[in-house]
Amino acid sequence: MNPLHVVILAAGQGSRMKSALPKVLHRIAGKPMLHHVMDTARQLGAARIHGVIGHGADQVRAITQADDVQWAMQHEQLGTGHAVAQALPDLPDDARVLILYGDVPLTRKGTLETLVSRVSEQSIGLLTVTLENPDGYGRIIRDAEGKVTAIVEQKDATSEQKTINEVNTGILAVSAAHLKTWLPRLSNANAQGEYYLTDVIAMANAAGVSVEVAQPENEFEVQGVNNRVQLAELERWYQQQQAQRLMTEGATLADPARIDVRGELTVAPDVLIDINAVFEGRVTLETGVSIGAGCVLRNCHIGANTHVDAHSVIDGAVVGQNVQIGPFARLRPGTELADYTKVGNFVETKKAIVGEGSKINHLSYVGDASLGRNVNVGAGTITCNYDGANKHQTIIADGVFVGSNTSLVAPVSLAENATIGAGSTITRDVSAEELSVARGKQRNIPNWQRPVKK
Repeated sequence: MNPLHVVILAAGQGSRMKSALPKVLHRIAGKPMLHHVMDTARQLGAARIHGVIGHGADQVRAITQADDVQWAMQHEQLGTGHAVAQALPDLPDDARVLILYGDVPLTRKGTLETLVSRVSEQSIGLLTVTLENPDGYGRIIRDAEGKVTAIVEQKDATSEQKTINEVNTGILAVSAAHLKTWLPRLSNANAQGEYYLTDVIAMANAAGVSVEVAQPENEFEVQGVNNRVQLAELERWYQQQQAQRLMTEGATLADPARIDVRGELTVAPDVLIDINAVFEGRVTLETGVSIGAGCVLRNCHIGANTHVDAHSVIDGAVVGQNVQIGPFARLRPGTELADYTKVGNFVETKKAIVGEGSKINHLSYVGDASLGRNVNVGAGTITCNYDGANKHQTIIADGVFVGSNTSLVAPVSLAENATIGAGSTITRDVSAEELSVARGKQRNIPNWQRPVKK
């Protein structure tokens, strides 16, 4: 089969976005629209992706760093046909070419596979959509036998043609050989003074090449973004699709309209997700996991039957089974919680390995630390891991009890079953079974006169 090359048009300014950011870099589900399109092209098995850029080209290239993308510059925006022509020299003669748009981000892989399958020496594939309100779109012109003969842009359409509801999406699949024949023959003798890619449809008919039509399952698949209102509409549609998928896979969503998936969320059966949870990167929730309201989970794995209470943030952590987290806990990258552990309210961990059954219940910071089994860390405990230049480790063995308001000045080790008295600042290692108390001497001053307001 001839190789598939994908040309993505991404040179437009997007003035209606009212932004210094190029339009194709505005995000849906946390990812630039252009990256959505490129990811779909990769799923199709594209041999090469060609990005046609112009406005904000340096920004687009800087944010889109990929070895499989070849850039072509469109210095003047003279129409879609002119844009595709900029990539023409880089297309092999035997290639099948799929033309996509950087501001049409959510076209399904299956829809495009159907379209590409229409390409041969005798045919091209055209993606159309039937709209209740076709205003602003190019109309599909068919002959008496129903064959597509041309596309007429709205500004060039007659009153009768404007009543047609089948419209052009702009997405086209065609052989490179045909493009190299037809694009040099395009004319800009039209109301816009531009070189329309759509004119190749009439050229195909004149050459006896049939135009085979495919349509998407949903019109949102081919909806482009011209302003922030349309961007928000596509965001909500995307999130609706994610919510439906999660519920189909066995998750209960407290409100399917209030969830944001900004990456790859994998769920097992009987997961419960409360309102306003946000998932970024790759997140896996095993059977029976419960996620509270307002939580943010990023690049993490949550074990079975773990409960994450409201407004907790988990980033780059691996969490075992039957764990209790939050509310208002923050697990930073490198955190590993074994089974039956607990990280409570207003606790922050970073590069912390926490052994089975251990608890950090409240108001503590544990960083660059290793905790054994059944450790109890009292409220207000801090591992002082940074000396101003380097990070140091705190090692806490099985069964250690750390009293409230303790500072553990790393590097320091607490051996098995050691006990640390509340309010201590520990700067030296503590042996097994020892009690360590390190406090300033207390003075009680009788008849103390409190200060009074002047």
